[in-house]
Amino acid sequence: MSIQRLLYCFVLAVSLFSLSSCVDEDTKGLLPEEEAYNSSTNLYINTVATLYNYIGGNSDSQGLEGTVRGLYDYNTFTTDEAIIPIRGGDWYDGGFWQNLYEHRWTASDESLYNTWLYLYKVAMLCNHSLAVIDANRSLLTDKDYLAYTSEVKAVRCLFYYELMDMFGRIPYVTKDQESYADVKQQERSTVFHNIIDELQSCLPYLANEHSNLEGNYYGRMTRPVAQFLLARLFLNAEVYADDDWTDKQHPDGKTMTFSVDGQTMNAWQACIHYCNEIEKEGYQLQPDYAFNFSVHNETSVENIFTIPMDKIKYQNQFWYLYRSRHYAHGGAIGMDAENGTSATLATVHAYGYGTDSLDTRFAINFYADTVKVDGKVVTLESGEPLVYQPLVMAENLTYSPYEKTAGARMAKYEIDRKAYADGKLQDNDIVLFRFADVLLMRAEAKVRNGENGQSDLDAVRRRVGMPCRPATLDNILRERLLELMWEGSRRRDLIRYGLFHKAYDTRKPIESESDAHTIVFPIPTKAIDLNNKLTQNKGYKTEK
Repeated sequence: MSIQRLLYCFVLAVSLFSLSSCVDEDTKGLLPEEEAYNSSTNLYINTVATLYNYIGGNSDSQGLEGTVRGLYDYNTFTTDEAIIPIRGGDWYDGGFWQNLYEHRWTASDESLYNTWLYLYKVAMLCNHSLAVIDANRSLLTDKDYLAYTSEVKAVRCLFYYELMDMFGRIPYVTKDQESYADVKQQERSTVFHNIIDELQSCLPYLANEHSNLEGNYYGRMTRPVAQFLLARLFLNAEVYADDDWTDKQHPDGKTMTFSVDGQTMNAWQACIHYCNEIEKEGYQLQPDYAFNFSVHNETSVENIFTIPMDKIKYQNQFWYLYRSRHYAHGGAIGMDAENGTSATLATVHAYGYGTDSLDTRFAINFYADTVKVDGKVVTLESGEPLVYQPLVMAENLTYSPYEKTAGARMAKYEIDRKAYADGKLQDNDIVLFRFADVLLMRAEAKVRNGENGQSDLDAVRRRVGMPCRPATLDNILRERLLELMWEGSRRRDLIRYGLFHKAYDTRKPIESESDAHTIVFPIPTKAIDLNNKLTQNKGYKTEK
């Protein structure tokens, strides 16, 4: 039986951790401890493998991607990439989606707190797994001990990275059974350096395998996955090493120094280094861009880290196609739909929609114009054809003649016609990291370091049949939108370029946003209520 199969066949066999005031887990039905930890294999299953149950999710705010009101939505609908407009009686939801787009979130937002809980839940599970491995070290060889602990630590780094990226100043807890009331906040730069140091120390002991391929390493934290995360950390070093992001000053990536494989490098050189290491492992651009998101995308030579999906084996869900399609569109493929998510005007203009220079990826990433399913035009209840209108978009479409049809809709993932739960239980693996992003990171790091990033940018554009553009920072940012649309990376990109807190698309900055305090989210009020040692991020109020 493969490791991946085991991941979903076993449950954690001990009570969890003492941050119970922050996170609750149901321990009913867990294996007795003497059965869970009676061999090296069972120890792996119940301390390491079980962590991968939390990479995806099937309920709100759970999972790195696939579900709603969590990481993906906070990284996507807060940007110029996509929007969920009010459509008459649909999608007001207490103003939640409009508040994301306008940057009017608050510390009392329940979804923000639930996302905080999810991320800390997994980080604390990692701490508990490390404690259990230490307590049962006699079952392991030295090699296995290093492999097990390094894999858990690397997973923990991934979750602390997401916490640091979202909230800036966070508690960084690495001990099991630590009381939440005693936990102290650390500065963003401290957490940033801690994550880098730990990931680098783990690298030699992580399996040098392709995580996206089915088999024993499917969906796991392998060396290339950790190297991708390191490259992303270094690309955003100027942001993550800045402890006061409201003072209009930040560190210089060229003068920041890091130790990388025994060499001293600046932030951009370190990013380039890890991108090169990933390329050495044999990753390359998949000749067909769309194949990376196809129903059976497990053999992609480009995908680096994915959330394994299987409508029979796993509970992970993918809500985004379902959330975007018009009701009639969903009905035509035998599924329900929510008629929500659309591309912004800024996005469709970036793709060249309505011009004679339309990017070839537009047809892969979006449904637009007259909708057809199996060659037949989809019709509305009135008998008229369903026509999506990419150039008609506003935050509130109520009373618009295009209230229900405005906007280009998500089409990036091939529809699994055999999917369950209206398409949410699909077989397409959810793509988290892929090689095209590596090339664009390397191109950007080279340009920021005064080097030439042209070949990497050219490779990405050549793959989709688009002409070359000069490798300037502006063109690389634009290419990241065109290439990585719907992949949850836009917020980080805009922050890195100093654009997130400024006007874009139809959004105007909120009052006082010129200090850029919105590049991080507020520490949730409920988290502060549980630990009065935590202090709120600048620019936000801790609401009662």
